Amino acid sequence: MEESRRTEQVDLLQRLKKLTVSLVCCLPLSLLGLLLILLLIYNSFSAFSLHLDPIPPKSTLSLNYNHHQVLHHHPSLSSSSSTSSRSTLTSSSKSDSSMLLAVKETSSGFVQKQKVSPIKTERRTRRRKRRNGLTPAMTQKPQGKSRQKFKTRIKSFLSESPCESLFFMIWISSLESFGERERFTIESLFKSHPNSCLILVSNSLDCERGTLILKPFTDKGFKVLAIKPDFTYIFKDTSAEKWFERLKKGMFSPGVIPLEQNLSNILRLVLLYKFGGIYLDTDVIILKPLTSLHNVIGAQTVDPVTRKWSRLNNAVLIFDKNHPLLKSFIDEFSRTFNGNKWGHNGPYLVSRVVARFNVSNCSSDMGFSVLPPSSFYPVDWTRISGFYRASVNGREANWSRKRLMHLRKHSLSVHLWNRESKSFRIEEGSIIQKLIYPNATAVLSIRACWLQPILFYSHTNL
Repeated sequence: MEESRRTEQVDLLQRLKKLTVSLVCCLPLSLLGLLLILLLIYNSFSAFSLHLDPIPPKSTLSLNYNHHQVLHHHPSLSSSSSTSSRSTLTSSSKSDSSMLLAVKETSSGFVQKQKVSPIKTERRTRRRKRRNGLTPAMTQKPQGKSRQKFKTRIKSFLSESPCESLFFMIWISSLESFGERERFTIESLFKSHPNSCLILVSNSLDCERGTLILKPFTDKGFKVLAIKPDFTYIFKDTSAEKWFERLKKGMFSPGVIPLEQNLSNILRLVLLYKFGGIYLDTDVIILKPLTSLHNVIGAQTVDPVTRKWSRLNNAVLIFDKNHPLLKSFIDEFSRTFNGNKWGHNGPYLVSRVVARFNVSNCSSDMGFSVLPPSSFYPVDWTRISGFYRASVNGREANWSRKRLMHLRKHSLSVHLWNRESKSFRIEEGSIIQKLIYPNATAVLSIRACWLQPILFYSHTNL
């Protein structure tokens, strides 16, 4: 019985197959094609279907989002990590966007913690302060005597004893960078003007260490005051006041030129305008007294054809109080300030303003005079290196002797162009050595920080 049933089932299946095949063969070709297309579509969905992972729990999502914010030190999110981990997102769309942000930032490498060297951090800080118009001289908190008002200290200093002449110098730089070259300038100043007063406007020197640096001069009775600049008081009631306010508010960029340099350019002008006197750069060696000069500025270069000055310089300025030319300089600085061009707010500025007066070498009728280059700038910056070197043969020795005689006879000062010469060594027998210490005894020594021989001189002339 069982075998007969199995036989009947097999026969039935075979009949069904034959019937199915016969029906398919009887169908039109268009219907067969349609069936094949549907089969292919079904297979494609099965092979290329997307398998999405389930959305992670809310606690994990919140942790990733907060980790992104912490690594960026976002100032607007100052809550603690424990509070952030307990916070929940209010909607699924917000959750998705937050997760996408965290994943995108992490995959791009923006939130990876990197080790930043202290030097790079300091550079970034300086750049940020410069963009905001801030410098160490403006941001450092006053200490000790510098907390006293600028006006009060200046008046007290000048009232202690009469000054034959009032000199100004500006040092808006570090205390460590104030070295021998700068002391040479102060020494030459008091050598020619022993009864004069020197006001050294400096943020770094107005401290106990600065007092020790200047002690060799004050111990000999020379009148020196290092004082932190009060920009607000100094610039008050001049066009520089508005310029400085706009600078502090970040209304314009200080430019790529160090802001300290441009602050020095405007400070010297305003100080002379308000107090009168003589301004000197800290790399100017005085050869003769300047007390007989009034309202003068020096030419740096002269046109070889016309013999008229082609450029002035602001390293040496001698003017009376409230002189109108100084006011023109200050107004020009405030109106045309450009922190991206070297010299634009300094030597080129004074040259532009004086050129408008169509002034030749002498202009006493207009209230000021332009002195020839031999007065303050007898050596061009491109040739200053030769003044630091000793003669190696008779020809060079003869040239050096004649040049030295010419300087002592015709020049009032020598600009050392410290920007170019700061790395030069003062060699024994050089013109610079003979100018500074004509009767000095040279002692060859080694300075550890330079790792090269230099000369120390006995201060017998003071």
